[in-house]
Amino acid sequence: MTTAHTEHVAAAFDRKASVYDDFGIDHVNLTRMRTKVYDHIARYAPQAGHLLEMNAGTGLDAVEMVKRGYRVHATDLAPAMVAEIETKIATLDLHDHLTSQQLDFGAIATAANAPFDGIYSNSGGLNCVADLAPIVAQLPAVLNAGATVTWVIMPRFCPWELLLTLKDPSVGLRRWKRNGVMANVEGVQFRTWYFSASQVRTLFDERFEFVACEALSLVTPTADNYSFAKRRPQLYNALVTLDDALATRAPFNRWGDFFILTMRYLGQ
Repeated sequence: MTTAHTEHVAAAFDRKASVYDDFGIDHVNLTRMRTKVYDHIARYAPQAGHLLEMNAGTGLDAVEMVKRGYRVHATDLAPAMVAEIETKIATLDLHDHLTSQQLDFGAIATAANAPFDGIYSNSGGLNCVADLAPIVAQLPAVLNAGATVTWVIMPRFCPWELLLTLKDPSVGLRRWKRNGVMANVEGVQFRTWYFSASQVRTLFDERFEFVACEALSLVTPTADNYSFAKRRPQLYNALVTLDDALATRAPFNRWGDFFILTMRYLGQ
């Protein structure tokens, strides 16, 4: 990332830090999505292993993975987000299980406490990067052989957003813009990009093997939709059933609000 872009992203999420956790309170769909990510990570990452989290935000995901028996080193670009993580460490007395570090994606090879048994990035944080190849190139420097890489990334093809095209084409088609789109987070704008699962997979060389790809919110609402599950509970539950049935089946597993891709590092 360029210096200017990095500064804008950091500034945006600095502003977001104090209100980030509040958005998830009583958010039925977002809670479901987060749980599916946690289950996916735990399904493949070595049990009781030491995990590196990228774009950790306020540490919500890190705390949950600690509850599931992992040790986590949580990193984020935004200083205010890291401060929120440190508050959770102190408040919940997680010093032996959770550590934090302010760290840019572009310097992931310098993460403290390496090597790790797994690395994960949730909530589309990697969509803030135009080119994921330099990040992939650094992974062997921080991973043990057998470690998993689980990335939650926003693809172009999102059925829910395409349904919105008739109402607002600017929303329904925004993921298809060639040069990405401008995001607005707490009044700060920065560019974001979308990637297909196949695009991401091809960045990993023969030292990595494919493990799994799973759609996250394929036919259920997108993560920013707070009200649908409460307004239309029966329809929402029916969509959840369909979502779960299709999430791991090709080609549906590559679509959705996000996809969850896991690769395994085989070693040098």
